[in-house]
Amino acid sequence: MKKYYFFCFLLFSTLMYSQKKSLQTKFITEKISLDGKLDEAIWQSVPIATDFVMFQPDNGKAIPENKRTEVRVLYDNEAIYIGALMYDDEPSKILREINKRDNFGAADFFGVFINGYNDGQQNFQFFVNAADGQADCLATDSNGEDYSWDAVWDSKALITSFGWVVEMRIPYSALRFSSESKQTWGVNFFREIRRDRQKYSWNLIDNKIGTFTQQNGTVDGIENIKTPTRLFFLPYASFYTYANAYQKTYGELKGGLDIKYGINDAFTLDAMLIPDFGQTKYDDRILNLSPFEQQFNENRAFFTEGTDLFSKGNLFYSRRIGGPPSYSPEIKTNEEIIEKATTVDLYNATKISGRTKGGLGIGYLNAVTQKTYATIKDTITQETRRVLVEPLTNYNVLVFDQRFHKNSSASFVNTNVTRNGSFRDANVSALVWDLNTAKNTYNLSGNFEYSYVNDLEGKKDGINTTLNFAETSGKYRSNFGGNLVTKDFDNNDLGIIFETNYYSFNGFTSYRILNPTKLFNSFNTNINGYTQFQKETGKVQDDQINWNVNTTTKKNNYIGFGLQYRPVEIYNYYEPRTEGRYSIDPTRFGGWFSLSTDYNKKFAFDFNPSFAVLNETKRRSYGFYLSPRYRFNDHVALNYEFNFFRQNNNKGYVDSSSQNDALAPNTIIYANRNVVNYTNNINGKYSLNSKMNFDLSARYYWSYTENKDFYKLEDNGRLSPYVGYTDNKNQNLITWNLDLSYNWWFAPGSQLTILYRSNAAKYDNLIKKDFGNNYTGMLNNEDLSHVISISVKYFIDYNQVKNVF
Repeated sequence: MKKYYFFCFLLFSTLMYSQKKSLQTKFITEKISLDGKLDEAIWQSVPIATDFVMFQPDNGKAIPENKRTEVRVLYDNEAIYIGALMYDDEPSKILREINKRDNFGAADFFGVFINGYNDGQQNFQFFVNAADGQADCLATDSNGEDYSWDAVWDSKALITSFGWVVEMRIPYSALRFSSESKQTWGVNFFREIRRDRQKYSWNLIDNKIGTFTQQNGTVDGIENIKTPTRLFFLPYASFYTYANAYQKTYGELKGGLDIKYGINDAFTLDAMLIPDFGQTKYDDRILNLSPFEQQFNENRAFFTEGTDLFSKGNLFYSRRIGGPPSYSPEIKTNEEIIEKATTVDLYNATKISGRTKGGLGIGYLNAVTQKTYATIKDTITQETRRVLVEPLTNYNVLVFDQRFHKNSSASFVNTNVTRNGSFRDANVSALVWDLNTAKNTYNLSGNFEYSYVNDLEGKKDGINTTLNFAETSGKYRSNFGGNLVTKDFDNNDLGIIFETNYYSFNGFTSYRILNPTKLFNSFNTNINGYTQFQKETGKVQDDQINWNVNTTTKKNNYIGFGLQYRPVEIYNYYEPRTEGRYSIDPTRFGGWFSLSTDYNKKFAFDFNPSFAVLNETKRRSYGFYLSPRYRFNDHVALNYEFNFFRQNNNKGYVDSSSQNDALAPNTIIYANRNVVNYTNNINGKYSLNSKMNFDLSARYYWSYTENKDFYKLEDNGRLSPYVGYTDNKNQNLITWNLDLSYNWWFAPGSQLTILYRSNAAKYDNLIKKDFGNNYTGMLNNEDLSHVISISVKYFIDYNQVKNVF
């Protein structure tokens, strides 16, 4: 009999957790006051969403009665309203750190996930934390959560004697749904109790299944609502004051307009007229010794917001638009460049994106950049001339992404760059697929990409294709796959790629716990391997085996470690910077350790040491990352980061001679060198409230490479001593950046920003190993540039102002 009851209990639990929950809503005509009190009588007349279950760490466990959560949903002709009661028997312990938008820090939060088509493909997610702050994002299983997407909506959170309350008003203009008279929306509600690091959802999100967006419940009863006119204007004005030691202080006034227009229920047009990126975060520049360019993060909102479609196939690197000029001017021996542009200005940029009810996503992005010139001076005649380094250029990205069976997709992607006149043009097309079984247990993904480039040197084309198969559910997961890139594949006009002319194989297997144990809240270990071969010769270009362990303890501290092993010598075809040549890199063994203490505590820190030993005399590398952080109170926090990394007896390219060099024609020169890097970052914030913040961000970076011996690269890839080389090829880079800003969200979607910025950079061949003097030397008036800027952006919703006109 006991076995019978036990079986019934398991069956009931399985059915309860596997079925989608449903909640009924109600149409209202009365006005809801967004005060966080839920004191309107209409709130008591609708059913309650309750019986939350844990998502992490103990997946499926019911929420305790003293932490129960109750959610109600109402709607009218303009918006949907969510009222949530989060009970807590110790309300004084509710964490409520104040932070800027999309950054909750140490605070409890409540969220609602909405899918207007109920197709399991994409959630619009809205969060409110216990400090009354907001966050929002777009979420898909393929791209995760994209917090660069911002909507305009209202909310209020209050701490009470029984816990805390959230009241939300989300206008239909912030959502996407069909025009049908009767609607069923996919919905889930989410809560984190931060001090316990416990996350709960209304409809169970089963962590055995490799999907998040398909595990919503539903809200029923929405009828006869109309999709609103989605027309928003964001005019802005900025004033900049520039100062440095080499020119007179001057000011500059800028203004512009961004437009968002809902073409129909599915698609939105974004247009940026007269762009202003003056307050964009600075780049973390490094001393780059590799044969490849440094890749920078995108910090411009237009190119980060809602761009999940454009990331398909990884063909789009938005920093190409408005980046450095494509061409370097040729100068004579008696000439010098006296004015050289570091970036190319934009005329405008537009994008159209959205998805139909049938699952077809369409993305189109277009940007036009201006002609850009360099100024060259003849040092003898003093005459100057202008040389075109970037013509008028048009950039296009087009994406068709068809989703089906709620968990799979196939995409076509095209990027095109057309330059006016006799300059390089480029086109890349790709097919991309991501296929999952009905139960989300297995995945087949890959792509086939074709590039075509036409410039003065001729035409070339190439392919890049990958195929991967993975097991994506349960405790044990694995995948394996391969990649082929031909020699002439080139997507660098609007994308970025480092290595070509190879084929590779990769494999991965992992084990994880799905529920906590006596020691760990989470535990994951994996072994992965990767091998790469040069396509023509079949020589091994890369070969490595990695073992990693990642854990979270019962006290919410993260501990991880890993070992890395390269068991064979590899043929490096990239470091020589000469086609067909290679150098041989030795076998390698390394490891890392990582500790991150609980951020809930006022004081926490991250510590991450690493090392590597190479099979050459005294060739070693080691370093560590240390980041203490302290939260003084709910308003003030400070975080310091120090990163040190050193390579002893590193071997790398420093110079090469031409075929016409009489002493050493076609000689590639390597150096035996020590490479040292120091990075210091300070980040701080003072939040007056959830809408008004002061932020500090400072970075001091120093890196140098000191050459000790020089070698000649032989045809067999080995190095032999080269004693006749005397050029100073040491490198020394010091940079300083400081941003101090004040941000005030004075109205929904509207922002005032005041920014002070200082920066300096010094690059030379002279190494002074004095950390303190190098730092203070950067802060003198001669090297520093200063900018003070004030920017105002005002959000205008056509639906709110149409009656005025």
